[in-house]
Amino acid sequence: MFRFANPDYLLALYLIPIFIAVYVLLYRKKIKLLTTFAEKKLFDVLFGSKSFFKEHFKFSISLITVALLILAVARPQIGSRIEEVKQIGIDVYILLDVSMSMKAEDIRPNRLEKAKNEITSLVRKLQGDRIGLIVFAGQAYIQFPLTTDYSAANLFLSVVDVNTVPQAGTAIASAINLAVKSFDFKSSTKKVIVVITDGEDHEGDISASVKNAVEKDVMIYTIGMGSVSGAPIPVYDNRGSQAGFKQDREGNIVLTKLDEATLRQIASEGNGKYYLSSNFSNELDMIYKDLASIEKEEYGSKKITDYDDKYYYFLIPAILLLFIEFFITEQKSRFFRQLYRKYKISNN
Repeated sequence: MFRFANPDYLLALYLIPIFIAVYVLLYRKKIKLLTTFAEKKLFDVLFGSKSFFKEHFKFSISLITVALLILAVARPQIGSRIEEVKQIGIDVYILLDVSMSMKAEDIRPNRLEKAKNEITSLVRKLQGDRIGLIVFAGQAYIQFPLTTDYSAANLFLSVVDVNTVPQAGTAIASAINLAVKSFDFKSSTKKVIVVITDGEDHEGDISASVKNAVEKDVMIYTIGMGSVSGAPIPVYDNRGSQAGFKQDREGNIVLTKLDEATLRQIASEGNGKYYLSSNFSNELDMIYKDLASIEKEEYGSKKITDYDDKYYYFLIPAILLLFIEFFITEQKSRFFRQLYRKYKISNN
């Protein structure tokens, strides 16, 4: 099986016909200027030793070299064997609060961005574990289901903001229920939920949701975002400049406070742990280290083709052509020069 590891680089091959067209135009323009400058007899005297064929030949070699280098950079590969690889890991659903209170900046740059940065960092470290993301405010939605496609996970995570869920509120119970419902319990993998929220203004029966999860052997960790003393929620205009802080109906600045008691209770009842987020630590990393001790189970298998790089098939000829092109002059060879002189004498 043959493929290119970096097929996007092959688009550079479209430059080849452009180079040819530019070369032809410049060559014709040069010949026109030379013939205008000197008559044919004088032209033969001035440029009799120059080989225009060699000039074309050198350009052809350069063009072929460029094409070979492009093919080498695209990394041609040949599949040598196909093997079946077992997929082993744990299933982790991250529940991310995207309510307006997560815009508070008591954690830099703000609560939501700090959480997203931690999730991104975690995804980079995953090896075989499946991760999913549920965003919630007044309602809970699956941003992406359990997956090992970590590039796609980061892509879906990058677009998350406080406008992802239009309903106001902090529906932690709904988010936990949705995560439990989304797990595949036919698989024997260990299942974990990580709730990242400030815990404020929650809705629904959280204890019942946690109990349902624990009964299905799901562990629940929580990460508290923010401070107990509270922080204002900044409001920005269309230009991205801060226009003030969110106010209540009486015109007072709203302070959003971390509800640690609720998050500690969730973690305790969910057989997990509670972590308080700060500017100088990565709580998800701590949780992942804790989860590393959990025995990982097989949840499937997939066939993988082992490819060998064959870029040197194109790189070596390119280097040889460059070497050859360096030693080719644009002067006529002695043999062809003598033939040219005999031809001129016989014609005269």
